[in-house]
Amino acid sequence: MKELFKVVLVDDHALLRNGLARLVEGFDQYQVIFEANNGKELMNMIDPLNLPDIVLMDFNMPEMDGCATTSWLKRHYPDVKILALSMYDTENAIIRMFKAGVRGYVMKYADPKDLRTAMDALIQKGYYYSELVTGRLIHTINGYEEEEGRNPISVLNDREIEFLQYACTEMTYKEIAGRMFLSPRTIDGYRDTLFEKLRLKTRVGLVTFAIRNGIFSV
Repeated sequence: MKELFKVVLVDDHALLRNGLARLVEGFDQYQVIFEANNGKELMNMIDPLNLPDIVLMDFNMPEMDGCATTSWLKRHYPDVKILALSMYDTENAIIRMFKAGVRGYVMKYADPKDLRTAMDALIQKGYYYSELVTGRLIHTINGYEEEEGRNPISVLNDREIEFLQYACTEMTYKEIAGRMFLSPRTIDGYRDTLFEKLRLKTRVGLVTFAIRNGIFSV
């Protein structure tokens, strides 16, 4: 018997949420365990003994929006994978959700097969970067190469590139330290050095840079 992956839906539009629940239930290996109207409702309904594998998270909700809810989930249940499902395709919305802790971002008007692809990717790889999202994120660092007039990878050493590849996965910085046989403090140093060298401020920026420059493929 195939493993069933548990899914929670968080969206304040009941009609859309109910339709989404039926769609997800139709996917092989996925089961909706409950639906929440907003972040506060999710906080009250989530069961630590029966955690979802994936939460499909709306961006704009009353009382507690997608960013705040995602941040709360990542603090309390870091193993739960969060997929943003939104009508907003702006850089600001996408970056805010990734900074909060989502591992993928899908538009509500996407084809059902794209949603299934994203959910499968989260289960199998821990992340999902669509062409739309990658394009939006790349735009945030678009001026780097033009301004420098040189290959940006040339400023990185082999260990920094290795760290950057791990940073594109679901691993925490502590887990990356273990994989690279380094102390967490050294890993923090790699991260801060890359932020300075590449003039970035977030892990999302590092991921975007890695994809843009062929260091990591999706």
